[in-house]
Amino acid sequence: MGSNPTPSAKLQRLLRRGLFNFGPDNLVMSGLFDNLGFALAVTAPIMLMLAMGVLLARWRIINDAFIDAGSRLAFNVLLPVLLFLIISKTRFEQTANLSLIVVGVGGTLLAFFVMELIAKRLVEPAQDRGVVVQGAFRANMGVIGLAYAVNAYGETALAASSLYLGMVTVLYNVLAVITLNRSLNRHRSALSTLKSIARNPLIIGIVSALPFAYFETPLPQLIQQTGQYFAQMALPLALLCTGGSLSLDVLNLESRNAMTGTLGKVLLSPALLTVTAYLAGLRGMDLGIVFLMASAPTAASSYPMTRAMGGNAPLAANIIVLTTIGSVFFTTAGMTWLRSWGLL
Repeated sequence: MGSNPTPSAKLQRLLRRGLFNFGPDNLVMSGLFDNLGFALAVTAPIMLMLAMGVLLARWRIINDAFIDAGSRLAFNVLLPVLLFLIISKTRFEQTANLSLIVVGVGGTLLAFFVMELIAKRLVEPAQDRGVVVQGAFRANMGVIGLAYAVNAYGETALAASSLYLGMVTVLYNVLAVITLNRSLNRHRSALSTLKSIARNPLIIGIVSALPFAYFETPLPQLIQQTGQYFAQMALPLALLCTGGSLSLDVLNLESRNAMTGTLGKVLLSPALLTVTAYLAGLRGMDLGIVFLMASAPTAASSYPMTRAMGGNAPLAANIIVLTTIGSVFFTTAGMTWLRSWGLL
């Protein structure tokens, strides 16, 4: 019997077989899988939480009353508390990232005007154009966008994206009223729009925290600890309720208008905002925040606004469901591609 091969002989044999071939092709594949793994770490937990919300609703463990109450609790209390705590503990210079805010506002306006042009050519009847445009540019940043950013970069992203979220949310509301008014020939006064913006709980939470960040005033320990209990519930509850509120019964894959709004949201808007951010010199986490916030699906609030203004509510609901499903896949692909180019 021959002697057992030495470890070095085994290694040489494996190398000859190509099992440890770290040539250019294998290195490329290794990098691709690393980037894909990072992207899935950002989006997969969101997808699972949304899917769990859908399943819990189907199993009737949570019902419409729970979803309604939980959504109001998350939006009106938990998310504002989360943003308030993060911003109040962050240096004002980190929160007030002017270049990030300018890119968010400029990119959103660009996406809005481009979608207005597309809707004018592709969307019929004309009354549906505002619903499609709103669905394409108005992202669910407060829940899914924040969850994406936290998964990617941790709590640092919350502080960096908070004022961005507040300013762009204000713009969302103004532009939504403009496009719906024009397509529906309805009129909502500027004063009522300003009132709704001023009463937005997320904006209240962000603005009220800015003095604490600016003057570096620490919160009492009791308030911090109590607030943490609220904050820790915010994103999980919001995601569960978002998933539970999704109804696959409204899906209409043959609706050209719904597909136009969906493709505008999951492809066009993220692309326009990301290119704007890149040209403005943003890289790393800042570029990632812009991409992830823009990649979030259509905001759920677009449905009640459309319905209240007499628009095509089923179309709005269809776009919300389609973009929520599509967002996970396109965001994963986008994150993988951006990381492969070393931009994130």
